[in-house]
Amino acid sequence: MIADVKKSAEQKMQKSLEALKVDLSKVRSGRAHTGFLDHITVDYYGTPTLINQVANINLIDARTIGVIPWEKKMGNAIERAIRESDLGLNPMPVGETIRVPMPALTEERRRDLIKVVKQEAENVRVAMRNIRRDANAHLKDLLKSKEISEDDERRGQDEIQKLTDRYITEIDKVLQVKETELMAV
Repeated sequence: MIADVKKSAEQKMQKSLEALKVDLSKVRSGRAHTGFLDHITVDYYGTPTLINQVANINLIDARTIGVIPWEKKMGNAIERAIRESDLGLNPMPVGETIRVPMPALTEERRRDLIKVVKQEAENVRVAMRNIRRDANAHLKDLLKSKEISEDDERRGQDEIQKLTDRYITEIDKVLQVKETELMAV
């Protein structure tokens, strides 16, 4: 019983941590990243399609992403989709490749992005604590229905607390890496 509660809580915490990593990867640091364009959709013959399903995306250098459409006539649609996205990028076609330079960030913008990143991390910490609370409530319910003993309940709560502490430490590490990345010029 306790193992099931712990396993369920750990799975939820892992999903929350993975969601944080995905969210933080979308925060622009001034450096190019191929996953940066993943959420952009292109009008592919009337069907909205993710950009990575109609083109190869690679890094040309540290500040430039290269997008090579699989079909030559898709170049204009891809360029328009990148330009109209919420990323503030200005793609330039060079032959068959679309070059997407990443503009440099100002110091003030970097500080604003760090505030956003810290808020995202705090939201995930709150989610972790909510998962812990739900798991502890589940243990209390098992105790009330006399499926586990008080000692087992306490032991289960200790294990869940250790699990929560481990994931919160992991969140702090991910946050620290992103802050360092944002402040690097």
